[in-house]
Amino acid sequence: MSGKASMLFCTLLLAVAIPAAAQTQDQGKEPPKEPAKAVNISGVWELTVQTQQGDMTNDATFAQEKEVLKVTMTGPQGMALPGEGTVKEGIVQWLVTISTSQGDFVMTFRGKVDGETMAGEIQMGDFGTTSWSAKKKK
Repeated sequence: MSGKASMLFCTLLLAVAIPAAAQTQDQGKEPPKEPAKAVNISGVWELTVQTQQGDMTNDATFAQEKEVLKVTMTGPQGMALPGEGTVKEGIVQWLVTISTSQGDFVMTFRGKVDGETMAGEIQMGDFGTTSWSAKKKK
């Protein structure tokens, strides 16, 4: 190969090799994550708790300001059960405390919001967990 042909061949080789090397380096990296979409669950939801006696459905009203959540659930016999919690990146969590003659009973709700539905688990004090789901009322 003549000197000019060798120079041209090397230039072409570099023109192909450099972008290919850069692409190979980028393949090991994860694409940049999009910021999580803000979720607002304010409003009235139909909340269903799975129990050993069957599903129990009542209303829950959520008032959200940024990530802070205020909750009012309707309990047995229609009593209001207030709670507080958070919503962050589609994950919702709130606590409800029920005062009984044996002391306070704390239920911790944790779940994931998916549009106008959400679902998760409840930690029932020291008595284990159960599932819950909710759908936003129109």
